[in-house]
Amino acid sequence: KILIFIFSINLLFNQVFFSEYAEGSSNNKYLEIYNAGDSVIDLTGYAFPSTANDPDVPGEYEYWNTFADDAVVEAGDVYVICHGGAAEAIQPQCDGFHNYLSNGDDGYCLVSGTEDAFTIVDCIGDWVEDPGSGWDVAGVSDGTKEHTLVRKESVASGNEGDWASSAGTNADDSEWEV
Repeated sequence: KILIFIFSINLLFNQVFFSEYAEGSSNNKYLEIYNAGDSVIDLTGYAFPSTANDPDVPGEYEYWNTFADDAVVEAGDVYVICHGGAAEAIQPQCDGFHNYLSNGDDGYCLVSGTEDAFTIVDCIGDWVEDPGSGWDVAGVSDGTKEHTLVRKESVASGNEGDWASSAGTNADDSEWEV
């Protein structure tokens, strides 16, 4: 029974991941989380911790960002976290708000668990070091700066914190389209 429970928990982790990221002009920024599963996922057991620019302690998050108590993502749907000052055209797509979204050089991870005990499900950027203006993605310099990243349709789960492999070095080996 324990093995089945662990398998079920791991299956849930693999069902939600970042599907889109936008760092646009002004406050036009958002993170999109996709539910690849066939049932609703309660996001209150998840968080999206981050670092700002150069982390104080390399490899550790600096800010623990949580979802609203009623946050869920429907099967086959997305949950969009927007900057509160995003353009009016973006606002109707927003399910939640976070006013400290990246300027291209902040690392965000989707995690499952609590602030003291969590598992990394997916990351955009990392918590290791300041990438300068942004991380290179799919061979695009500063791809996380003033770009929109869209996860390729072939990707079925998060990168479990392996941002370098996810970002790739060119359009063919990246999990993202810039």
